Amino acid sequence: MSMLDKRMTPAEIVGELKDGMTLGIGGWGPRRKPMALVREILRSDLKDLTIVAYGGADVGMLCAGGKVKKLVFAFVSLDAIPLEPWFRKAREAGQIEVLELDEGMFQWGLKAAAFGLPFLPTRVGLGTDLADLGGLKHVQSPYDDGEVLIAMPALKLDAALLHVNRSDWRGNVQLFGPDVYYDEWFAKAAARTYVSCEELVDRMEDHYPDTAQANVFERCFVSGVTHIPCGAHPSSMPPAYGWDMKAFKAYTDAAKDPGDWNAVKDRFVGADEAAYLESVGGKEAVAALPLPVF
Repeated sequence: MSMLDKRMTPAEIVGELKDGMTLGIGGWGPRRKPMALVREILRSDLKDLTIVAYGGADVGMLCAGGKVKKLVFAFVSLDAIPLEPWFRKAREAGQIEVLELDEGMFQWGLKAAAFGLPFLPTRVGLGTDLADLGGLKHVQSPYDDGEVLIAMPALKLDAALLHVNRSDWRGNVQLFGPDVYYDEWFAKAAARTYVSCEELVDRMEDHYPDTAQANVFERCFVSGVTHIPCGAHPSSMPPAYGWDMKAFKAYTDAAKDPGDWNAVKDRFVGADEAAYLESVGGKEAVAALPLPVF
């Protein structure tokens, strides 16, 4: 039983991460980000990370906090605020190495890692500078067509962090909302995957057998589970709560000159997760955030 029980504290999860790791962060821009685990990293001494993400405030905060050595990304955006401000400061200052990819190339890299392949051929990125700037290679089809394609290398992850709607203590997860993005590919591309969840139950099949289709990847890919209600804030967590645009605007304003992260870190990270949640109005305030309509 103890070997099957994957429950951990956020501090225990971050304690298993090491300097220099390649860390994938699930979600998409300001949606379904494991922000509580990101904040736990910001409270730690971790450094020199390679971050792989469809980025939002997770990437911006980690760049501002000096945790990032290299960033592999397709975009870093807060949607209504198009360019994540703290990422922009780090990029313009030359503080981080980057590998910029098209959204499809990025997905293909995760899938190559998940399949245990060194690369996957793709047409995505042909005719752009992304392959040349990223040092990517080309490969020719061995068949009669002889087509030349980009060989998108596998984005192998030492660990992945995800935030899910539900989990049980064995690592069975359920994700809801109109789009779960590519969380399943982050999980499968990683040597170890850690999930934070809005709701933790005993055995998923006993509590929610009618929503088994929401289990988008198998529990064998999950190494640790932690229960953190509102753990995606200020990003959205459909259908539980929307993004906190007021918080995002305050976060963006704080990046304006002089834009000293150390002066504002306590405001956006907090001494611990309980203090952070209290500072944004508690669970009730987060639960009341409306889902964005597109």
